[in-house]
Amino acid sequence: MQDTAPVVADVLVVGAGPTGLYAAYYAGFRGLSVAVVDSLPEPGGQISAMYPEKQIFDIAGFPSVRGRDLVERLLEQAAPFGPRYLLGHRAEVLERGPGTFAVTTHLGTRIEARAVIVTGGIGTFTPRPLGPAAAFDGAGLAYFVRHLDDYAGTDVVIVGGGDSAFDWALALHPVAKSVKLVHRRDTFRAHPTTVAAVRELGVELVVNAEISRVCGSAEIAGVEVKSGDVTRELACGRIIAALGFTANLGPLLKWGIDVENRRHLPVDAAMATSVPGIFAAGDINDYPGKVRLIAVGFGEAATAVNNAAHHIDPAAPVFPGHSTDEPAPARV
Repeated sequence: MQDTAPVVADVLVVGAGPTGLYAAYYAGFRGLSVAVVDSLPEPGGQISAMYPEKQIFDIAGFPSVRGRDLVERLLEQAAPFGPRYLLGHRAEVLERGPGTFAVTTHLGTRIEARAVIVTGGIGTFTPRPLGPAAAFDGAGLAYFVRHLDDYAGTDVVIVGGGDSAFDWALALHPVAKSVKLVHRRDTFRAHPTTVAAVRELGVELVVNAEISRVCGSAEIAGVEVKSGDVTRELACGRIIAALGFTANLGPLLKWGIDVENRRHLPVDAAMATSVPGIFAAGDINDYPGKVRLIAVGFGEAATAVNNAAHHIDPAAPVFPGHSTDEPAPARV
């Protein structure tokens, strides 16, 4: 028989990406019990879902760190405080009570907390499709790389001109038999340093072109690329469609929180949303001068947790002291 007792915590973190995992650690550091809910089946958010193998270069203290390694270190950091993870649970219905909140997931689990910190990144995300390759989804077509070894010795065609496309080109060049990047323009959205690095490797950039047809039956045997009136065939066994994602805040739009452009939650300097007791940190929030970096999200998470602690107990200071002081006892 399924246990229907609610999960009870001081703080509910909605989103188990890097910002949410750091919030779980910091809430434990403040002596608060924590529950973390995420619709994905594993922690790490977009990192685990889209680029676990990519190197991340803008985390303080790490010249570079692989995505999955960063997630593992964040989990390790939070572990002594015993956060309760509810993965594969989409937060749906929010109820407000006097000094409390209750969130029910799509699986019927009820989570009761005295403060909520939303760290849901871009919300749920759906990859933009690559029409000519749709029949090979899961059979040679991918939208992100989960394991570099899967591409060893293969001819890879990457479609797109943004950071993800060029990051994958850098990562796969030492592994794949060949890597080509196809983009519909001759200018790129990717960081110029990354573009220069890809050019230096000798990766062929097929510009002002689009994939018009994918050859093969059960698996990809090649692609036809059209540029104006000219069509050429490229050797290809795997395609990565790095065309971006569409985002949707989903049920959060019904929580009564002010939302900008159906995408971001405006916050003040305390990371507080329009609903007292609900805070937001990471890519999902917005304020003047906002910069969307993982490193920024970590600082916002600490600010949100400290102000949530004060919201829960007005006698508690917003700033509890430094981590070099005696930490709060770990939750077991």
